[in-house]
Amino acid sequence: MDDTDQRRIDAGNDIDLKWLRSFVVVAEEASFTRAASRVHVAQPGVSAQVRRLESELGQQLLDRSGRSVRLTEVGSAVLPFARAALDAVANARMAVDQLVGLVRGQVTVGMVSGCALPILAELLAGFHDRYPGVAITLVEDNSDRLVERLRDGQLDLALIGWAGQTPPDIDTVVIVDEELVAVAGPGHPLADAGAITIRQLRDLPLVSLPRGTGVRAALDAACAAAGFTPRIVFEASALPMVVQLATRGLGLAVVPSSIPNGPRILPITSPQLRSRLELAWLPAPSAAPSAAPSANPAARALIDQARALGPPGRPVS
Repeated sequence: MDDTDQRRIDAGNDIDLKWLRSFVVVAEEASFTRAASRVHVAQPGVSAQVRRLESELGQQLLDRSGRSVRLTEVGSAVLPFARAALDAVANARMAVDQLVGLVRGQVTVGMVSGCALPILAELLAGFHDRYPGVAITLVEDNSDRLVERLRDGQLDLALIGWAGQTPPDIDTVVIVDEELVAVAGPGHPLADAGAITIRQLRDLPLVSLPRGTGVRAALDAACAAAGFTPRIVFEASALPMVVQLATRGLGLAVVPSSIPNGPRILPITSPQLRSRLELAWLPAPSAAPSAAPSANPAARALIDQARALGPPGRPVS
């Protein structure tokens, strides 16, 4: 390396990032006035920063002689390197932010009320083993309110029950997709039936999860399609309680097929009912499609881990 190369390196080390940013913005706006408004710096300040950059490089980068500011030949050659330098600094800061977020970050996870699936515990335990410094807060609610909390920014992500289409402004990964069945107590009139249809539920006392859950939405929609409203006599937010009420003879319960075997488990046909549990989060803004789905690096890591759990419809045992 000769003395000229060393002087060039030393000059590069003396360049202030603010000078580069002002130069790039003026070049993009073709105006010092518009550039000053964009970077929230007084116009004389922007002009001074560009002149200092030109002085440091020993060349004029901008032609100021016309009605609009134009790049000189040297300025056109410098512009992509100035942008690359700014991008490199931004990426370095992002890397630091992500590392800090994964070392001592926090994730707030919503879960549908009464959910006690081993797969959720598996997901959170695996995440904690990998990122022990991240604090995890669990919040229980019904699916409708969990969606509202996601949109309000109160949750980073949530495990939500769905029966129909996912809202277009929510991104999800399917954790469980399973059939719904009926649970009957020993003395129930349908207890010995091999299977039942939706129409057979008309006027029967039913035990159900509350509105706002995927299971209830599937039941309500199927009954509406059959021309009736389900007769709900008991509601409970915890799935084990729904099953216990049914086995005590207080009504027929419609529940996911992954529940522990009860006295009478009856498949439902015509139509078959299904419900999904999905991990949901707000997607990246449309203006930044290449961005990660969440500003919280710990939440992004948990989403990536959920995606790797297994294919949709993975059985729960």
